Amino acid sequence: MNQEDDKKEIALTEAQKVSAQKEKKAPKERPVARVSDVMEDLLNQPLLPALYLVATPIGHLADISLRALAILAKADFVAAEDTRHSRKLLQNYGISSEMISYHDHNGDQMRPKIIKMIKDGRSVALISDAGTPLISDPGYKLAKLVREAGLRVEVAPGASSVIAGLCLSGLPTDTFLFEGFLPVKQVARTKRLETLKTIQGSLVFFETAKRIEAVVKDALACLGDRDASVMRELTKVHEEVIEGKLSDLKSQLETRDLKGEIVFIIGPPLEAEITDEDINEALKNHLSEGASVRDSVSEVMTGMNLPKKRVYDLALKLKKELG
Repeated sequence: MNQEDDKKEIALTEAQKVSAQKEKKAPKERPVARVSDVMEDLLNQPLLPALYLVATPIGHLADISLRALAILAKADFVAAEDTRHSRKLLQNYGISSEMISYHDHNGDQMRPKIIKMIKDGRSVALISDAGTPLISDPGYKLAKLVREAGLRVEVAPGASSVIAGLCLSGLPTDTFLFEGFLPVKQVARTKRLETLKTIQGSLVFFETAKRIEAVVKDALACLGDRDASVMRELTKVHEEVIEGKLSDLKSQLETRDLKGEIVFIIGPPLEAEITDEDINEALKNHLSEGASVRDSVSEVMTGMNLPKKRVYDLALKLKKELG
């Protein structure tokens, strides 16, 4: 290699270094860079005449889907419980769709009007003050009548304080019952709690900061000292989770002055010990119906979540006793 070739190689090496440095400095394209393109595609899609059930944030304004924003922007009308409250959300995203009021007090008058709007080819987006419409709000009556009229109903799913609370509570989520607000009066409240004692799952309630102490006290008296969680201001700046046994929550709330919206979740019933008598009774029921010992053992073992050997030994003993 001659001197000229050496110079060319050195120059090429330097050029490669400069190119590599530029690549390092150049910002890499991030996945979120396509958000504007996706949003543009959604806005260009036609919005069919229908009732759109649109979930909105429960606290943090960013907790809303792109599809929800597109529907709110393109809908002929946005029906809201409190138009002044919901207008803040729309303004945050520069949405200027016409708003109409729909709530418990004007529902009888507004439902026929909204149905006529859709029949006339208009699109109506229904939102609640926060979260998913129809969950503890009057929207279900409207959705039911729209369906009965043979009109289209679509949902844009999203935030829900019920699901958010369950996820944050640390309590079992495989089975749960959403109860909404318990009765205000103590007598009615305790009666309702008594009917929930045997529910084999977590119990989810909405409650006010003013009543939560009394509700926790009644829950402890009616349901026993179960695991529970009091969550306030979910996804907001002052979000707080208070967890422990109901007795612990009762003690803590006695010295607190909570504020804000509350989700209260109580865990499933405390597991009682299953005795041999309980197993024998269940086996007798199956055997009396003509089931074989094998089938009876299988049914009881599965239904009571017990070891096979324990149930089988009791079944053989029971069979001898019964002759």
